[in-house]
Amino acid sequence: MTPELIERIRHRLAGSGSGTGPMALAQAVRAEAGGPVGHAGVLDALKVLGHEFSGAGPLEGLLAEPEVTDVLVTAPDEVWVDGAAGLRRTEVRFPDDEAVRRLAQRLATASGRRLDDAQPYVDGWLPGVGRYGTVRLHAVLPPVAADGTCISLRVLRPAAHDLATLADSGTFDGDGLTLIETVISARLAFLVTGGTGAGKSTLLAAMLGAVDRTERILAVEDVGELRPSHPQFVRLVTRAPNVEGAGEVTLGELVRQALRMRPDRLVVGEVRGREVCELLTALNTGHEGGACTLHANSPAEVPARLEALAALGGLSRAALHSQLAAAVQVVLHMRRLPGGRRQLAEVGVLSRDAAGEIRVVPVWQAGEWTRRRPLLSALLELRGVRPPW
Repeated sequence: MTPELIERIRHRLAGSGSGTGPMALAQAVRAEAGGPVGHAGVLDALKVLGHEFSGAGPLEGLLAEPEVTDVLVTAPDEVWVDGAAGLRRTEVRFPDDEAVRRLAQRLATASGRRLDDAQPYVDGWLPGVGRYGTVRLHAVLPPVAADGTCISLRVLRPAAHDLATLADSGTFDGDGLTLIETVISARLAFLVTGGTGAGKSTLLAAMLGAVDRTERILAVEDVGELRPSHPQFVRLVTRAPNVEGAGEVTLGELVRQALRMRPDRLVVGEVRGREVCELLTALNTGHEGGACTLHANSPAEVPARLEALAALGGLSRAALHSQLAAAVQVVLHMRRLPGGRRQLAEVGVLSRDAAGEIRVVPVWQAGEWTRRRPLLSALLELRGVRPPW
């Protein structure tokens, strides 16, 4: 199955309007092969063409592997996967960059987005690809991708871990599990921070699964990634604009809608823009125990990161610090270790200095309490919760 033959078959199918079913593919193979083709040859061709014309193509098998979280194509002969064991190169190969480009464009079309020379990058999600869950798509075409078409697929599987499972896998050291359970029971509002792939959403989903069954949780997300085991969990998911640029539903709008749905806890899957203003406003209206995830290198950098995001929504630096002081109490920082294991690396509490600015003070690091532990104990006592340590 050379690239030239695949292209001829593609044109024949497009011209005939007969679809891409097994019979139509077999007839097209025999018509374009230029000679007799036996049953074995047709079956081999159908396997190749099935990957070419449906699902995620040659990447389908990689996405189906339970431990894979990311599939990354950086060149026709460089296909990588990431997961529990870390980044590794696979044996999957594409014939050429044109084959990678065709797959990227087909996946972009499936996500309702455009990908061509005029719009050389795409960010979307593929709810119907394969049997392994939702897939987030990012792709870039040349010349923006200088060395050839790049595809990044992230698999968003339903949460399969509760807090006990995370503890067994080594996510928590020392009093880490007790600390997390206490944050939940005391209804402290918290941020889960860390880098990409650090396990932020996994920890958040596990914590939401441990919330009391009588509480109603409203979650607002870009993609329906959070699926905790909880009977009162309601998801609202954003919608991208259509090809005419209309119909967009943003995180900020959904936060406002969620407030009208009687939440006991309000959760935002990830704040990355001006919606942080709506989130802080919501958490200051009596909705305790709220949460969200945030990309940050360390807890100490959280105030500066939120300042930058709040500026997009027109919130001044002083106003941000004032809102943040009343809205959030705890920061939980996740880190991915070299071997691929995700770990709760640090817990901090928000404290306001004499100048009125917020800083995150570490109370627990790498499995050990710091001398500032009394700050967390005081927060708990204000909620009527006796510290269990």
